[in-house]
Amino acid sequence: MRVLSGMRPSGKLHIGHLSVLSNWLKLQEENECFFFVADWHALTTAFDETASIRVNTREMLADWLAVGIDPERSTVFVQSQVLEHAELLLLFSMITPLSWLERVPTYKDQVQQLAARGKDIATYGFLGYPLLQAADILIYRADAVPVGQDQLPHLELCREVARRFNHLYKPVFPEPQALLADTALLPGVDGRKMSKSYGNEISLGAARETVEKRVRMMITDPGRIRKNDPGNPEICNVYTYQTLYNRDLVDEITVACREGRIGCVACKARLAESLNAYLEPIRQRRAEILAEPGYLDDVMAHGQEKAAAAARETMRRVRQAVQI
Repeated sequence: MRVLSGMRPSGKLHIGHLSVLSNWLKLQEENECFFFVADWHALTTAFDETASIRVNTREMLADWLAVGIDPERSTVFVQSQVLEHAELLLLFSMITPLSWLERVPTYKDQVQQLAARGKDIATYGFLGYPLLQAADILIYRADAVPVGQDQLPHLELCREVARRFNHLYKPVFPEPQALLADTALLPGVDGRKMSKSYGNEISLGAARETVEKRVRMMITDPGRIRKNDPGNPEICNVYTYQTLYNRDLVDEITVACREGRIGCVACKARLAESLNAYLEPIRQRRAEILAEPGYLDDVMAHGQEKAAAAARETMRRVRQAVQI
């Protein structure tokens, strides 16, 4: 299959992104994959805060490559460097009913949420960002898109746009299928959603000492006062991480916690050790990538060349169909 997925450049990725990236690695093994940095999408909510986008793009690309995304096997590129995305968006905007965009569930919800924080995003670009997503997918005639449950309405809009275009002109686009990813929602160290804006994240490139400090900050069972008190793993933030990064020991840890035979300090120390062991190769590879002059520029140029070739072929078919 031809698979497409992307992320907004929000800076260094954290371990909450690992489940998505692990899914990308699996898809890369058997499919033709296009992975892109969605820098134009960053403008839909941060149009007045653009100073960090280029730096964030490089940081995120370094994280992708450090985890194992291979620019020789997958097409890795930056959205704004392939102008055909914008060209197809313009043509789609001519045929897409306004009501289709207004009914996207996240539109009004996000406008209201950000308005409450004093941010006005009732803009043409924000209303149309699901259509830009459709252009991102269809410009490569992708067969499948890995998405979470919350993104299904966006993919259905993409499919409707493809159907409408094919009906009005002639068949050019496939109707991409959803690849529902089984992504683990990893909480931040304070129990809330992991986010850089909350300051509760553990970044992929975090130093060993930083990981240890963050783990020590994690919320545990609030009802456990003394070291020997029986614990309740199900309500412990540390336990969630143990199930992912200490799978071989999690049964032993669970029983010891319930029986009061392991304290929270010792439990956190075990987690920090396992988490650091997992992150060490990523941390080293990331440092090597950033230390190699011109490497990221070469990756972006190579990806742009491959992506642009595919996008130009799609636009040739689109122009022929529209007769423009």
